[in-house]
Amino acid sequence: MQIFHHSTNTIAKVSIFGGIFLVAASLWVLAEINRSSYNTGQFIEVQQPVQFSHKHHVGDDGIDCRYCHTSVEVSNTAGMPPTKTCMNCHSQIWNESPYLEIVRTSYKDNKPIEWARVHDLPDFVYFNHSIHVNKGVGCASCHGRVDTMPAIYQSASLQMEWCLACHREPERYLRPKDKITDMHWNIDDPGVTSNAENRLAENLSEERRKLGRDLKREYRVRDAATITSCSTCHR
Repeated sequence: MQIFHHSTNTIAKVSIFGGIFLVAASLWVLAEINRSSYNTGQFIEVQQPVQFSHKHHVGDDGIDCRYCHTSVEVSNTAGMPPTKTCMNCHSQIWNESPYLEIVRTSYKDNKPIEWARVHDLPDFVYFNHSIHVNKGVGCASCHGRVDTMPAIYQSASLQMEWCLACHREPERYLRPKDKITDMHWNIDDPGVTSNAENRLAENLSEERRKLGRDLKREYRVRDAATITSCSTCHR
């Protein structure tokens, strides 16, 4: 006596493969969401209390990153400029602009401007700006071509896989110390453009790769096993 109809076998097979497909599709969707701007904040322009344009200040006027971010070479944080830094210029130029009223008020009242954080790392991650800068990692390698950004945004995902890409092969991203803040470094390298999405500014040509290897020895960058150790960043 046959209990189940012949079609039951087909239904069972379809159900099994359908279930596998749904699980795989769900995992794929979750992976895409994990890498999306919704989760990482990548490419999302952050509104600031003052309409500050890196494109104008860095790209047009040629102001060095360290003029505002003064502690980047000696501290774990790059530092945010006090209002006095802004007023060094804007007490003379644009000194009556309504766009800078917040800056003038901040300076007059001696209260810092509350800038919105753009690169917000989790508390379980330790990042030191000074060690990266002094070991030959350029500003544009992590922050992108800020000289092309009217409004600043996070140009990289900041996910662990992105960090490890550099830590596994640091020679691909190292540059001379006098080029650390140079936004144009590497754009003449074959295959590399001046596009703001050129986030890692890799040393693609063999000549640049050789330079990277030489710089790695000169800067005494530790071996990949050490700088990819969990405790290096998770302390």
